[in-house]
Amino acid sequence: MRRSRLSVAVAAAALVLCAGAPAVACQGLVAVCEQASADGASLIVGGRPARVLTDPGDWPGVIRAAHDLQADLGRVSGGGAPAEDGPVVLVGTAGRNAVIDRLIAEGRLPAPTGWDGFVQAVVERPMDGVARALVIAGADKRGTIYGAYDISERAGVSPWAWWADVPVAVRRDLSLTPGRRADAPAVRYRGVFLNDEEPALGDWVRQTFGGFNHAFYEKVFELILRLKGNVLWPAMWGKAFYDDDPLNAVMADEYGVVIGTSHHEPLARAHVEWERYGEGTWDWRTNREVLSRFWRDGVRRRGTTESLVTIGMRGDGDEAMSEDTAIPLLEDIVRSQRRIIEAVTGRPAAETPQVWALYKEVQDYYDQGMRVPDDVTLLFADDNWGNIRRLPAPGDRAGGSGVYYHFDYVGGPRNYKWLNTTQNERTWEQMRLAWQAGADRLWVVNVGDLKPMEVPIDFFLDQAWDPQGMTVERMAGWSRDWARAQFGEAQADEIAELIDLYTRYNSRRKPELIGPDTFSLVNHGEADRIEAEWAELAARADRVRASLPAEYDDAFVQLVWFPIQASGNVTALHIETGRNRLYAAQGRWQAAQAAAEAVRARFARDVELEAIYHGLKGGKWDHMMSQTHISYDDWQQPERDVLPELATARAERGARLGVAVEGRAEAVAAGAGARLPELSPYSAARWIEVFDRGDRPADFRIEAGAPWLRLSRTEGRAGETTRIAVSADWAAVPAGRHEVPVTVTGPDGAVVVTAVVTRPAEPPAAGRFVESDGAVAVEAVDYTRAIGGPGVDWQAAPGLGRTGSAVTTASSDAVGLTPGGDGPRLEYDIHLTEAGEAEVQLWLSPTLDFRGRDGLRYAVSIDDGPAQVVTLDLLAAGAGENADWDRAVSDNLARTVSRHRVATPGPHTVKVWLVDSGLVFQRLVVATKPLPDSYMGPPNSARAD
Repeated sequence: MRRSRLSVAVAAAALVLCAGAPAVACQGLVAVCEQASADGASLIVGGRPARVLTDPGDWPGVIRAAHDLQADLGRVSGGGAPAEDGPVVLVGTAGRNAVIDRLIAEGRLPAPTGWDGFVQAVVERPMDGVARALVIAGADKRGTIYGAYDISERAGVSPWAWWADVPVAVRRDLSLTPGRRADAPAVRYRGVFLNDEEPALGDWVRQTFGGFNHAFYEKVFELILRLKGNVLWPAMWGKAFYDDDPLNAVMADEYGVVIGTSHHEPLARAHVEWERYGEGTWDWRTNREVLSRFWRDGVRRRGTTESLVTIGMRGDGDEAMSEDTAIPLLEDIVRSQRRIIEAVTGRPAAETPQVWALYKEVQDYYDQGMRVPDDVTLLFADDNWGNIRRLPAPGDRAGGSGVYYHFDYVGGPRNYKWLNTTQNERTWEQMRLAWQAGADRLWVVNVGDLKPMEVPIDFFLDQAWDPQGMTVERMAGWSRDWARAQFGEAQADEIAELIDLYTRYNSRRKPELIGPDTFSLVNHGEADRIEAEWAELAARADRVRASLPAEYDDAFVQLVWFPIQASGNVTALHIETGRNRLYAAQGRWQAAQAAAEAVRARFARDVELEAIYHGLKGGKWDHMMSQTHISYDDWQQPERDVLPELATARAERGARLGVAVEGRAEAVAAGAGARLPELSPYSAARWIEVFDRGDRPADFRIEAGAPWLRLSRTEGRAGETTRIAVSADWAAVPAGRHEVPVTVTGPDGAVVVTAVVTRPAEPPAAGRFVESDGAVAVEAVDYTRAIGGPGVDWQAAPGLGRTGSAVTTASSDAVGLTPGGDGPRLEYDIHLTEAGEAEVQLWLSPTLDFRGRDGLRYAVSIDDGPAQVVTLDLLAAGAGENADWDRAVSDNLARTVSRHRVATPGPHTVKVWLVDSGLVFQRLVVATKPLPDSYMGPPNSARAD
């Protein structure tokens, strides 16, 4: 599945590589095919796999990977055994395999090059008795391992075969096209951080493996390598990788996985080890000798295993070290740590890979001028919510720089640990910024329990292997490639859309942050629409599940079906809780009771879904979905999921009619009045609801004050709730603005609801977005014109954002452009119904000022009016977390505002000028009056015909 970067020296032409399952029509060099290829090599012939040969003197990790490849080909073949006279695959590392070295010396095999690079080639007569073979050669240990696992994956064995129970499709014959291809990673270190791993991963590991020992970690090591990663930050909540099982580090080195420790665990010591072995306080100023000894033991225990050594120091318990930014103190700590490294290793400190993690307050040290030696890798961090805080300035460093990213987090404004809530599109956009800034030494991502983050992990490591090759087109098609690799061709399109939509819906607001009042129950039909979206997605997932062969069911449930069902169910639970409370306040006693029952059913369904997951594969994944997620009332996770508090309402005596209208939470009392949101040819119909407030049925009549105002019902019995749609016969509506009374009469009196109806005298020009009910709302990607400039190309980011696709720039180089003239801009042609003040809102991804200046800027003008510069600065330098940032990351959206005077109604053009690149525009909203409360905002405006 992973896309490969091709060495120009080996293959000058761009190749089409098979992804996951073998291709039907093979193209490219060394492509895996079901049909035989002239001058190619065979992997499986008549159900018998090729023999995989390697040198017993090669690295143990290479020998293991060769054995895995042999086993994988056996699985693909249906369990066949290799024939002694059958095809051969030769696997070896340059410098440790005599046959490989001879072929290179003879010029018949290109020498593999690059860090972790490999070559795959179909070679004639590579050794005595072998007419033709696939030769896999690595420049180093991991290069060879990657080359072997790459063939496994392209033959049809998913990296998730064990971790997500993805089955292997049997092929009786499998071949390779001739030629040679080479690959190597662009980012040197690429990996994952197991973190926040209690209770789910922790309980599962203890039940399955007896603890976080080498038996567990070997499964993790193999997964990382199959995904072409090479780094692990091990689990650290009460765990110590080196201390819990001495074989952990031994096996990591044997497999070829580089071990690092997290941002607050210096010199290969786990945080919990200070509790186990430390003496005194975790304070360099007062306990220097004890800390030095503690760290020295960590470096000594690490030995010669390949690892990344974290330097620096944070406070005890993942906190700030001090209230102020004590640069001299931290500089002294770093100098001392490097002296410890030199004393223990007997080599200059620069020969030991080191990382300084600029996480949270540690970045303040960097921003205020602290520097570390040039050989140390600077690890910049996101804000824990997927928004990179800072990236390196141009310039070369021997140690380079990288990024620490998050798919999981424990902390404010609220933990998010349960399910995947990260769009691949956002990861792509942020890590593309990192790549463009030169952060190419280390990419590591916090993945929580590992499951259920399979999709974003795979994407992150795929992009890390080849950031340049992860083009917008490749990103847009990635989900389909991935779905095909796991589940085959037939349902790949549908499964890809299911994955993309559920991650989009979850990214709008993480499940832990959703509450009864998140989505409006009275404006824009918002809650109904959100609930319907999830219901439709769940039904689609059900249909796909029913259509897949039985052997795919466990994998599909884990990777697609469960996250959709569980996320949609919890969203509906909160919406129903909101309905229960709203209806009780309105006196809708029957509807409140029905909503309460729905909440209880949703809560029971949540428990049922967890049990379904835990029962998969005979209980293999028991505990893995035990993370609490419903009953948050603070940033920290609740101890257990608890049914939300529900409201009750009592029926009044007799027949009593209740009335509620769109846009208003309070019921309308008899003898009182209410107004509906504006109705126009460019808006949806409006609604009035009637319901029984009493213990006896209430009949109603409803009458419109104009013959052209249409009512879906004019009389009846209210019952639990009856909704009446209010629309218009637009051919008969006079031009202008009208206020039409709609009288609702019940047994206890009448309510007059005013319908505000507007029909333009002149139709707006075709193609313009038309104002309705005081707003024009447009997806950013639906611009009328996109004007670029020198070095500035506008680029759509398909699928990124809440509702549509976003717009950004192809590069992040532009800074401080002057708006106006022929400058780069997006233009939106709109039609406003009134003159006056207009508020222009730009809805953006919550990007931080990764350049470390004074925020990211754009400008807005209407027509030829003056351009107003708007600055997005969610985290001012040194300010730390604040209310604006809290709101933006909770909403996964930043709303910015400028105000403009519009002299006349009618056609206008909104111009969004680029000042600084790096911003991601999702939506434009032009408001001519205060907008009603809603999470998703006004619906998209209609375009005039």
